[in-house]
Amino acid sequence: MLALPAHYPAERVRDALNYHMKPHKVVVVRAAPAPEGWNPRFSATGRRYRYVILNRRARPALTVDRVWHVAARLDADAMHRAAQSLLGRHDFSSFRAAACQAKSPIRTLDRLDVRRDGDLITLTVEARSFLHHQVRNMAGTLRLVGDGSWPESRIAAALAARNRSAAGPTAPAAGLTFMGVQYAPDPFASISPASAGTSAG
Repeated sequence: MLALPAHYPAERVRDALNYHMKPHKVVVVRAAPAPEGWNPRFSATGRRYRYVILNRRARPALTVDRVWHVAARLDADAMHRAAQSLLGRHDFSSFRAAACQAKSPIRTLDRLDVRRDGDLITLTVEARSFLHHQVRNMAGTLRLVGDGSWPESRIAAALAARNRSAAGPTAPAAGLTFMGVQYAPDPFASISPASAGTSAG
């Protein structure tokens, strides 16, 4: 992690980063000085992901590469009920990628909601931290409940097995979006949006 001189204004850092990232579809909206010893990864107290399934016969158009297209009708309510067995502190080895470098498979899942809105099924997932591919592996496994391949109770059995082969396939990366991160202390909490360089759009 690179430390910048303390006299650099937050908006100057934001604008400089945006200038150099022009070819890419990403922008920095806010910047703020961080406390001594702060780390963007290890100082996080919470993370939130969203996974979106387009559940209809017709393929995606405007949302291509941003959703997982599943043509077979899914029961989102059954997926949600089954997902609740994953909440809490568990050994998530069954939902951990083989390449995961985490020292422990123990994680605490705070939220896993599955909701349908028209043709879209959205999974909202929250925890302090996740294992490699954990969200995608949970999404792929819950899809099996949604299409009737698995009973709802099998999700809990897969978790208890602590074995990757006991769970379902890894869902495609296209449907996954990192929605936000929480910090304590929050570097943005003590400054106004204007001084942090917030802009509309």
